Amino acid sequence: MSELPTFTCLLLSRHGRTLTITLNRPEVLNAFAAIMHIEILDALRFASTDEGSDTIVLTGAGRAFSAGGDLARMEECIANPSEFDREAADAKRIVFALLDMEKPVIARVNGHAVGLGATIALLCDVIFAADTAKIGDPHVKVGLVAGDGGCVIWPQLIGFARAKEYLMTGELLPAAEAERIGLINHSVPADQLDERVYGFCDKLNNGNVQAIRWTKTTANLELKRVAHALMDAGIAYESVTVRGEEHKRAVASMRAELQRKAQRPAAN
Repeated sequence: MSELPTFTCLLLSRHGRTLTITLNRPEVLNAFAAIMHIEILDALRFASTDEGSDTIVLTGAGRAFSAGGDLARMEECIANPSEFDREAADAKRIVFALLDMEKPVIARVNGHAVGLGATIALLCDVIFAADTAKIGDPHVKVGLVAGDGGCVIWPQLIGFARAKEYLMTGELLPAAEAERIGLINHSVPADQLDERVYGFCDKLNNGNVQAIRWTKTTANLELKRVAHALMDAGIAYESVTVRGEEHKRAVASMRAELQRKAQRPAAN
């Protein structure tokens, strides 16, 4: 069995035949900085060939699954848009790394999954979310096109009318509502999340491994076709908006609000 690699922003662990990949920047709600884009690709590549596992769990450390884009990173990309273009290419690679993975990938959504965090969760094969979690893609609220995978996966899960409603408003859905409309598989009490996730993984691990893998692979062929058709255009549109005034104003407003909160006197 191969040793587990170590990362700056991720933790890898095994539970029997299940490999867990944990996004590990809890101080910023597991938001994606530049290095996390690279490390999650490396982790998924490792997982795809790891002889010690038959199922993969993706989750987050602390209170969130992932808050999506990191504010400081957004500011860096506004100052140097070529940084965004490189990062957008990584986002496309993440989408296809998940879709190309033969092993079942289970999302353990322990807290809010937002933006790219939501896309990664929704691209997993089965999604369990704590009933306290919310999920959504608010790219538009920061003046960006949802080009890094949201427009690929949301319509496939809940249809075009609902997907466009949520993608154009950036609304976050409570886990129970996400389950009701078919966006995720299961909303479960937070204290039962591990039992449900790892119990499901054990069921798959005790099944017919090759049949399960290739059934998943066959089902993903259509998703890959859609992703190939949409990702380049989505990233191009998002690249235009990252250079736009709407995005600059939204990010400046977010930074100002954080500074105001930091200056407020602490409650006695």
